[in-house]
Amino acid sequence: MTVHITETVWLNASDICSLEHIVEVSGLSQQDVLDLVDTGILKPSNDDPHNYFFHTECVVLARRARRLRDDFELDPSGLTLAMRLLRRMDELESELQALRARQIRSRIPD
Repeated sequence: MTVHITETVWLNASDICSLEHIVEVSGLSQQDVLDLVDTGILKPSNDDPHNYFFHTECVVLARRARRLRDDFELDPSGLTLAMRLLRRMDELESELQALRARQIRSRIPD
């Protein structure tokens, strides 16, 4: 019998967390997180580079980045490319779902 353990975190879109918290929960180093900020993958909620804060949704992105980096042994530029491609795929999937929903609504007679 195999036991799978899953960690779940409830994220509130309006909450923010510190750079240190992102580092702690993501498994990335502080420099790795700052590199993701420099490339635009992570967007801080403030403009103070000495005291960055992030919306909690960045926790998910940072964890994804760490898994990709570790699983595929990506260097910083490869990680940036992979994260941008995944973001674009997410955007396209959302757009496709919206178009399908609109198409279904247009088929329903009034």
